Parts: sequence; structure tokens; C-alpha cells
Amino acid sequence: MIDFVNETDFEVTESLLGELSIILNELTKKEVELIFVDDAQIKEINKTHRNKDESTDVLSFPLDFPQAALLGSVIISLDTAKAASIELGHSLEEEIKILFIHGILHLLGFDHEMDDGIMRKKEEELIEKFDLPKNLITRNE
Repeated sequence: MIDFVNETDFEVTESLLGELSIILNELTKKEVELIFVDDAQIKEINKTHRNKDESTDVLSFPLDFPQAALLGSVIISLDTAKAASIELGHSLEEEIKILFIHGILHLLGFDHEMDDGIMRKKEEELIEKFDLPKNLITRNE
């Protein structure tokens, strides 16, 4: 289940939430909080929690309590997602799905900065399974 919070003016469709739920259920049976924010909000969150004074596309905050039904939170900047979707020539919904997959993998403990390509491979498998454009890790290399 996705506990969804929208801090933007983007109108989220039931179809998109349904597709994100399918992705989530592919990876875990736990619940996830999904929050849409703008660049200013994600920059502040990034500065406060990661000491990085910059905006980013997606942040993940795992709940470190194994018995909890909630796995953690995925926060997506829709400003950055919109810009990336335009630059890369695919839909905003596709970009949101890519960022969601990336965020969920981080919640599950994957770390592309330290895992010798394990997260990249898993992300690529999911991108292919859900027929999405080039994955986040690959396009940032």
C-alpha cells in the first residue's frame, strides 16, 4: 500500500497510483509513504537530513524498525522529474515510476554508490519488466 502525500499542484491519477502500487508489490509487501514536493522543498529536506545544500530528484528515508508495516518514505521532486522527462523525451509518469523504483530499492537496502553494480542490475531488471526508459543509475554515469 502507498500512503500518498502531494505537496504540489500536480494532479495524480488513480491509474498512476495503481501502477506504482504494482511496482511496490513486486518488491515488497510493506507499505511506503510517497511524497511529491517541489525543488525548494526537496533542497531543504536534503540540506536538513543529508547536509547537502542542493535539490535532487529523489530521496529515500527507510524506517529502521523491521516489525513495522511501513518500509519508509520516498520523496520525489516533481520539478526535477518534469525537467528530466522533457530532456529525455518520455512522459512525466514514466519518470515518476523510474524515481519510485530507485527510491524503493534504496529503502530495501540497495546502495549504487557501494554495491559494485548490484542495484544497477536490479533497477535495470525492473525498468525492463515495466517497459520504462533508461534507468536512473545508467543515465547518470
